Amino acid sequence: MQARPFGHSAPIWTLLFATLALGITLGAHGDRIERLRAALLPSAWAAQHEGAPAPDAMPRGRTPAAIVDGVYPATYFPNTERLGADEMRITALGTGMPNQAKRAASIAYYVELGNGDKFIFDIGLGSMVNLFALRPDFSKIDKVFVSHLHVDHVGDFMGLHVGSWLSGRYTPIHVYGPSGSSPELGTKTFIDGMKMAFQWDIHSRTGALPDAGGQIEVHEFDFRQENEVVYRENGVTIRSWPAIHILDGSVTYSLEWNGLKYVFGGDTYPNKWYMKYAVGADVASHECFLPPKALAEYFGWDLNQATFVSTRVHTEPQAFAKVMATLKPRLAVGYHTVQSPENNAAIMDEVRKIYDGPLAVARDLMVINVTKEQIVVRMAVVDDYVLPPDVTEGYIKAPRIAPQNYPSKETMAGKWEGYTPPPMPKKGQ
Repeated sequence: MQARPFGHSAPIWTLLFATLALGITLGAHGDRIERLRAALLPSAWAAQHEGAPAPDAMPRGRTPAAIVDGVYPATYFPNTERLGADEMRITALGTGMPNQAKRAASIAYYVELGNGDKFIFDIGLGSMVNLFALRPDFSKIDKVFVSHLHVDHVGDFMGLHVGSWLSGRYTPIHVYGPSGSSPELGTKTFIDGMKMAFQWDIHSRTGALPDAGGQIEVHEFDFRQENEVVYRENGVTIRSWPAIHILDGSVTYSLEWNGLKYVFGGDTYPNKWYMKYAVGADVASHECFLPPKALAEYFGWDLNQATFVSTRVHTEPQAFAKVMATLKPRLAVGYHTVQSPENNAAIMDEVRKIYDGPLAVARDLMVINVTKEQIVVRMAVVDDYVLPPDVTEGYIKAPRIAPQNYPSKETMAGKWEGYTPPPMPKKGQ
């Protein structure tokens, strides 16, 4: 969807500046002027609207503008668009396989809501790079929902935990995830293992970073529950139901807010729970795996093994098509494949033999804006080198204990006498 040429708006801009100066609203142009005022003066707009979510911390030089009349730029540039109060934005951070590539990280989706809430569904290997490239306000990214414990769905969790703690998060990170068939196969055991494995890292940062930001809180639930609530706050309800994957302990999630519904499938064989509880989804994501022959070729498997994985453990394209042809979401999203233009085209061809509805075969950094009126699919463009946004005042003032860990006297005795560091500044400088 293309933006309107700037020159076509000149009369409105002239009217807007006159209105800003005189403090009046002129007839039929009033609603449009108010929206343009929001685009130009976001801080003033927020001050006039009590109850609006606190604005995100922005990278220097970026001031997000409101989308006017539902006309989106053809490309999404992070931190340049203000999310509408009734709008949902879904960004694919990873859509590929465990053997991730530069343009195909493992599975992760980032969901932003117009009420200010943000959620991550899965955080597979490599996906943290794409999240960081969006330069989000990390003080608000503290909720992760895990579909299952394969490395291509949780492998970047500690990168997210430590990276967000370094980049502005000063409250605990919350992990929601399923139990397993036994305690050692559940989400709590996974997180306990991560805490144990990364003790050195966490201890080394204690004191320099906010205390609470180093904490991980786990919310494990029974993977067998059907469409039960796992999260409900601020008008957002997230439910889970079982998925059929390689072991017990895989789930699918639905997020409902403001009359909109997003379904995150995780890895699954087509199942009765998805068909029952994904009904009415605005955006229904479901894996759309490589067909057996392509899978066998890529991984050197015989056709028997490839067929088992593609059609019994995952969902091949025509099965995905049957699911979506039955559910008829406003937008069907397929993902989880060996990403390449030819593979995506082949998948699209297979799906189109059965399903002719709205469809996106997801790629990394695909952005989906969802309102009740329309769904817009675009690609994000990001810089190769990015810095996080400025941290918030809350982060700067968050409590920090005195650092407790130093190298031993024996190690410190190894300092080279040929270098003297500069004097330490006074605290607070």
